[in-house]
Amino acid sequence: MVTVKLLIDNKEILADEGETILSVLKRNGIYVPHICYNEGLVPIESCDSCIVEVNGRLVRACSTKISDGMKISVNSPQATKARKEAISRILRYHKLYCSMCENNNGDCVLHEAVIKLGINSQRYIEKPYPVDDTGPFYVYDPSQCILCGRCVEACQDFAVNEVIWINWDLNPPRVVWDNGNPIGNSSCVNCGTCVTVCPVNALMEKSMLNEAGYLTWINKDLKKKAIEAIGKAEDNFSLLMTFSELEAKARESQIKRTKTVCIYCGVGCSFEIWTKGRKILKVEPKPESPANGILTCVKGKFGWDFVNSPERITKPLIREGDKFREATWEEAISYIAKRLREIKERYGPDSIGFIASDKMSNEEAYLLQKLARAVIGTNNVDNSARYCQAPATVGLWRTVGIGADSGTIKDIENADLIIIVGHNTTESHPVIGSKVKRAKKIKGAKIAVMDVRRHEIAEKADLFIKPKPGTDAAVLAGVAKYLIDQGWIDKEFIEKRVNGFDEFKESIKGFTLDYVESISGVPREQIIKLAEMIHNAKSVAVLWGMGVTQHLGGADTSTIISDLLLITGNYGKPGSGAFPMRGHNNVQGVSDFGCLPNYLPGYQKLDDENVIRKFEDAWGVKLNKKAGLQIPQMIEGVLEGKVHALYIVGEDTVMVDCGTPLTKQSLEKVDFLIVQDMFMTETAKLADVILPASASLEKDGTFVNTERRIQRFYKAMEPLGDSKPDWEIIQMIANALGANWNYRHPSEIMDEIAKLCPIFSGVSYSRLEGFNSLLWPVNEDGTDTPLLYTNAFATPDGKAILYPLSWKPPELKDEVHKVVVNTGRVLEHFHVGNMTRRVEGLRKKVPETFVEVSKELASKYSIKNGDLVLVKSKFGGEIKARAIVSDRVEGDEIFIPLYASDPSKGVNNLTGMIIDKASGTPGYKDTPVVIEKIEEGKGKSPLPLDNWRYHIKERKSQIGIEVEKKWRREEFKPLTS
Repeated sequence: MVTVKLLIDNKEILADEGETILSVLKRNGIYVPHICYNEGLVPIESCDSCIVEVNGRLVRACSTKISDGMKISVNSPQATKARKEAISRILRYHKLYCSMCENNNGDCVLHEAVIKLGINSQRYIEKPYPVDDTGPFYVYDPSQCILCGRCVEACQDFAVNEVIWINWDLNPPRVVWDNGNPIGNSSCVNCGTCVTVCPVNALMEKSMLNEAGYLTWINKDLKKKAIEAIGKAEDNFSLLMTFSELEAKARESQIKRTKTVCIYCGVGCSFEIWTKGRKILKVEPKPESPANGILTCVKGKFGWDFVNSPERITKPLIREGDKFREATWEEAISYIAKRLREIKERYGPDSIGFIASDKMSNEEAYLLQKLARAVIGTNNVDNSARYCQAPATVGLWRTVGIGADSGTIKDIENADLIIIVGHNTTESHPVIGSKVKRAKKIKGAKIAVMDVRRHEIAEKADLFIKPKPGTDAAVLAGVAKYLIDQGWIDKEFIEKRVNGFDEFKESIKGFTLDYVESISGVPREQIIKLAEMIHNAKSVAVLWGMGVTQHLGGADTSTIISDLLLITGNYGKPGSGAFPMRGHNNVQGVSDFGCLPNYLPGYQKLDDENVIRKFEDAWGVKLNKKAGLQIPQMIEGVLEGKVHALYIVGEDTVMVDCGTPLTKQSLEKVDFLIVQDMFMTETAKLADVILPASASLEKDGTFVNTERRIQRFYKAMEPLGDSKPDWEIIQMIANALGANWNYRHPSEIMDEIAKLCPIFSGVSYSRLEGFNSLLWPVNEDGTDTPLLYTNAFATPDGKAILYPLSWKPPELKDEVHKVVVNTGRVLEHFHVGNMTRRVEGLRKKVPETFVEVSKELASKYSIKNGDLVLVKSKFGGEIKARAIVSDRVEGDEIFIPLYASDPSKGVNNLTGMIIDKASGTPGYKDTPVVIEKIEEGKGKSPLPLDNWRYHIKERKSQIGIEVEKKWRREEFKPLTS
């Protein structure tokens, strides 16, 4: 970086070449207003409130870059006058009643500007537009909108949902949803980014209304009269502004702001959560949030009501016959210890299994596996990565040595070509979906999508490939063979950094264009096109999800993805690499920190004598070196009489494991079942003891996101009732079984982990303070590794391995079961919905499970929207749900969301117990069924007609806010010179 000198009000200052004037001013504590500027966006240049004088000219500080020798005058008469004029014309559109405003929380940039510029009056213009409160989560008040455009910039070019825009032709102009729809009946996905960036109270979370402030509770009519009275004092409101400053300061004792990390998908969004007692007022992402910046999705922004659900379990429960009774913690823990001790003594330690939640913290995962290994003496510990992520991990272990993302979300954003396989990005990982859309719209990246379903990201792709279910590996092998045949591979990279090329080449020789087309249904032209896109790209990033990993060949497909990246040299450089999209917020971390049956924490091997000795010395025990059981093996083990006790933490195993009927039978049969959870899940209903767990907002800890990024979350409120954090409960059980643990805070657990695990050796709570984060491996000095494999791969000789492909066509259908079920997430709900089902606004948008049917099947079976359909599985189960006829699915395929509005509608009632041998993951998406229409629905869709999916074609795509149209209006003529 080149350092330059400049003069600011005749004072010499050093700055970095390429910085904006505003950046330099802020860093040096020099104030100028910047109403339309947000650090998480790009300069919009719509308000002119940041004007300064440079070499005699008035320029915008937010967008003007510095140069060596530049003379900047912040306080010249011309610049000062221009800034005051800019704020005064903003005030024509915004009525000041700050003490009764929910946005008066010490961070309102307009309030600050009015105070610091000494503006004491306004000439407000009444607007003819009503408040729009038709949406479930936020309101828009046009009378308070200052037309800065932040919301539009965020929606159009950052979230890239392209819902809102400003109609500059209206008098006065206003923000518009779609073609003029009310918010509640528009294509808005309620990500809330527009609300986050709004600098005033024009866009506000409904949860803030009447709550954030000492005077905001006033009823609507009285409030209106009070505001009118304030307006009469507009000739000089300096006294009112002083009072509002004091009131804002007083709010600090009422509102608590706590940094936390989202508990839904694996993106790892971080933000401040504002609370007043137990009331959750709002979620506020920050530009410095490392994974998401200012972005959120509807769940992360508005999906927290479950924390205060009246359905929370708040006391320990012990089964007596067919009912549960409340118990003290002492009684429950004592009973658990007694039963576990009896079972261990009678059947041995390997008769007990532990299933970890992918929502528990890293520290809690570590303690659960430590309880299993050091106290009970078994390696029977696993987590729900087994259900979805294990095949991707296996594929990466085989080829590059580390089973995790090879880079960061920034690498995805900066890729020249983004390939997405089996992943509905915008609904499963919405923030990453937004960043992919931005990469295409703003940066010009190309997108190729391979999926059986035409979802939003497929619609936006430059190339959409629809293979037959389970044939992705064949298509990718065909692409790899074509690249090799054409000589479009990175020969130097392969020679220096890769082993096994000849064996790999031999293994795919049969995947000719003709063969691949015949087996997958993908036209040869599309295979060639994808190969050409890879060849022409400077860097390639591949994202994949459950559309790959939940097939029986998921490990092999993940392997060929990595092979494809290796032969083209797309590892170890920015904008490239492998990105298996981790589904849960801590599915990566729970595996990283040891909840796997064949690895100790930090992926240290059970058969390494040095590793075993290290843990034995640290824990003071002898360890069992025999690999433990995976979750499906535990379930089968109960039925076979080999497993007699299960301790399930935060996992609704009945609903999420394959073959719900058989899983339920197993958990009904097991001699002793402990369930630790927040709610009375279908799994908890079968328990012998239920232990009430705290929510993440009620404890401290860390999570690892899909990037390998370790982040802290902080306690925002006390645990509800008698619930306790998982780590405290696990410690109580361990000590009741004879351990002598004395952890007082999760930071002490992390300190122990850092001493035992080389990949976490430099991790500490002090280094993770606030929004700081670390990407493992982390060296002892705290340096981390955002991009893997820059110099070597994680293999014994440092070279990657091209793993030969072993693949056979899937045999799914039979003469009766000719329809294939695809499953996946929907934007509004997470997994089966145990949390999101308890959020009213989310439930209203998607109230029930549905069956999405192709037009071909709808015609064949005379199915219309709303008809009740019976789906019967080859494996014996069935569900009934109402139909949506859609062109998102084609041919003999249906889609059923993972969201189960009722247990009887859970898609795992259909899935079987067939397991991918390489990873132990069930073939959830390898489920053949028959369908039957059993009741007319009279056209009523299971998706409400105000759902955003019905309005996508009404969106208006544009770049930015079209600020030139604003400048052309007389009242907004630029103040620059």
